[in-house]
Amino acid sequence: MSDGAISQAEIDALLAGADIGGGSGGGAPAAAPSGSGGSSINVSVLGNFANQLKDPLAENLNKMTGASFTSGSPTVEVMTRDSLQAKLPEMVVAVMADFSNALTGDHMYLLAPEFATKLASLMTKEDSVELDEMSMSIVSEIVSKHTSAEIDELDKTGKLKGLACNPAEAVHVPKPMVRCPQGEFALFSYPVTVEGTTYTLMEAVAGDASIGIVNALTPSAQPAPAAAAPDMGMLGGMGGGMPMMGMPAGGGMPMMGGSINPAMSAPNVQSLQFPNLQGGMPSAQQGNIGLIMDVFMEMTVELGRTKKQIKDILGMGEGTIIELDKLAGEPVDILVNHKPIAKGEVVVIDENFGVRVTEILSPMERVNSLH
Repeated sequence: MSDGAISQAEIDALLAGADIGGGSGGGAPAAAPSGSGGSSINVSVLGNFANQLKDPLAENLNKMTGASFTSGSPTVEVMTRDSLQAKLPEMVVAVMADFSNALTGDHMYLLAPEFATKLASLMTKEDSVELDEMSMSIVSEIVSKHTSAEIDELDKTGKLKGLACNPAEAVHVPKPMVRCPQGEFALFSYPVTVEGTTYTLMEAVAGDASIGIVNALTPSAQPAPAAAAPDMGMLGGMGGGMPMMGMPAGGGMPMMGGSINPAMSAPNVQSLQFPNLQGGMPSAQQGNIGLIMDVFMEMTVELGRTKKQIKDILGMGEGTIIELDKLAGEPVDILVNHKPIAKGEVVVIDENFGVRVTEILSPMERVNSLH
């Protein structure tokens, strides 16, 4: 009989029902064996997808950290909360980046604290870093780049229009507090090696979202061939008086020689051709813009921004360091008349600063910046 005390096993069970992202705390689902088994999640298709992303992952890590990462062969497993908990260290860095359009369900990344610390150390060029707010921001930015690569690949299928994720948000918590997807879900594991040590970036995708990705990556079945049209000449010869459907038996369109006119047997159907919406400006507009080609406009480069209280601004002096909202190595914004049009990287030309343009914003992004 219980004396009212709570055992350690009961404490662990209670913690297993908690979450960190506003999800429901209804307890863990029953354990299921890892692997494809009877699951509807096709790990073979997802495994091929992961292989396409392993090299872009290493390239993004190299570009952001300046280090030399190499990618190993990724794996994809079907997991449950219990099976995932068994794989995680006692403390874990979890990055929530739930799908916000085209797909639904939880989407998150999981890193061992040692991996997160290494990434933060490479980004800040410091040997010893703590997993503080700055480090969490760095990890969030890194996994956001990987998410963007995923979305770009899925966008090529044309089946997940407008696919997007919420902004990544990283936390450093005990593993029972990680908000795992409910039921069965897919777990991608990307091994990466840097400076002789191998780390793993894990990505958990909810079951419904995983199935949606599989469907997008799977070619659609070819439509069945249309049934051959009946020989209208034979129909016209049956009894010589079969009325055409929708026409009165008497006084309607006469049969020609006991058969329907061959010219009417197969209508000429052609696909509708829409005009190209991606064309350039009309010639009249192109001619008009030539009238203002020699007008000067102000072009500026923005390294970053920050907000400070008035007391902090008044307290500034020589040697004060102002922390901006951009990470080291992140592209700077190029603005014309204070409106962003491109991104670039700072270079030194002789003794002067310059900016090398690395990305031109799309017309849609430029239009959005006007609002």
